Amino acid sequence: MKICIDPGHPSEVGEGTRGKKLTEMRAAWLVAKRLEAILKAAGHETKLTKSREREFVKNRKRAEIANAFGADLHVRLHCDSEGGTGFWTYFPDRQGTDSTGKRGPSGSVIVACKEKAPKFHAALAVGLKGALRDNGCQPDVRTFVGGKQGALTGSIWSQVPVVLVEMCVLSNAKDEAFLTSEKGQDQMAQALAAGVAAACG
Repeated sequence: MKICIDPGHPSEVGEGTRGKKLTEMRAAWLVAKRLEAILKAAGHETKLTKSREREFVKNRKRAEIANAFGADLHVRLHCDSEGGTGFWTYFPDRQGTDSTGKRGPSGSVIVACKEKAPKFHAALAVGLKGALRDNGCQPDVRTFVGGKQGALTGSIWSQVPVVLVEMCVLSNAKDEAFLTSEKGQDQMAQALAAGVAAACG
């Protein structure tokens, strides 16, 4: 399988959120590199959307990288900060329109996402049980940007199945401590890998 891994930020929407010790950009990069190693060891072909932690890549370009790669699944890694605790999986369940007037994703991509995202999330939740609260698998129209556009920009431009994982809430001390630790990062990466296997199996 071909898996594109997208460590969120920096992008046109900034460098992301931050906790007291950990930034979203750093957390996404560390987990992405661990996930890359796990997937390669399992025989998957992988592609990262950036080559270093602070490389600036717009969300449209991130989707285009996954498209050009022909990814069987595009996994976007982020962290939340708006209160609460735990993790979410988001996926496009309808078309949206971004600021350029681009409308997407296609109906076939939406169908594929609706099939793969729940399988991905179920396995992710098993891998993180007892560590972080499961906030469910939800349409990305429920995110701030998705709510304005109908879908996230990375979903609108995607020609391959895509999920976005909010791995934790960095403003929550317990969540941040989990993802700051090497043990937590490894558990997250292993759980994400299990999600990939479930979605693409």
